[in-house]
Amino acid sequence: MANTDITLAGGMRANLVNLQLIAMLQGRTTERLASGKRVNSAIDDPSAYFAAQNHVSRANDLTARKTEIGEAIQLIKAATEGIDGIVSLIQQMKGLAASAKSANAADRATLATQFGALRTQLDQLAVDSSYKGTNLLQSGTLTVSFNEDGSSSITLTGFDADTSGLPIAAAANTWQLDANIDAATTELDAALTSLRTQAATLSSNNGVMTTRQAFITNMVNTLSEGASNLTAADSNEEGANMLALQTRQQLGMVALQLSSQAQQSILRLFG
Repeated sequence: MANTDITLAGGMRANLVNLQLIAMLQGRTTERLASGKRVNSAIDDPSAYFAAQNHVSRANDLTARKTEIGEAIQLIKAATEGIDGIVSLIQQMKGLAASAKSANAADRATLATQFGALRTQLDQLAVDSSYKGTNLLQSGTLTVSFNEDGSSSITLTGFDADTSGLPIAAAANTWQLDANIDAATTELDAALTSLRTQAATLSSNNGVMTTRQAFITNMVNTLSEGASNLTAADSNEEGANMLALQTRQQLGMVALQLSSQAQQSILRLFG
């Protein structure tokens, strides 16, 4: 049966409407206290709601970029560790060449064999320096985006760090001639110079990405704070509102009872 089938006195209907309004406001205030947000949907405040959503969306996009940058930093670390290992092997190879200069023919042949074994290890180390399928020591490349639309980025360009790329030739004539040993030493020195240059480039790129990673962290925090400022509720204010609404509700109930008593007094005329 619809409410219009029952006729209420003007005072009672006004009090009823007031109590319904108070109940609605209490529901809204309870939601704000529970969620900590003043704006929980576009109905509450369309402008603030959609502005906050834009901030949150951009923060999420930047967080994804931050993850990509973190992976790129790990790629550079893998390449840097590979370079350190290759430098260590080259230092050992230089030690073999230095020893061969003062050795007899048989020992030179043995040292040349050991030199060849280190060349093989160097090639294997260069191949094993990959990270997630990309190897900067095997001419791998990776483009890293710094913002949500990819308009700001950096491209990491690798190089060949094996014995053919550096290059380091095999021990010629089993190092029986001093000229062969000197040639090997020259190649090793050139390889070390090349590796130091590449390591400096990797270090520079790592510095750029570390800076951008920190910047993104701060930007995400700024966007999140901005979204919160647009939608966050003041718990003190909402708590005071709830107390005021409870008081109004109690007064409304009293007023409704008084209105009902006014109607009941009419019945006494017929008693």
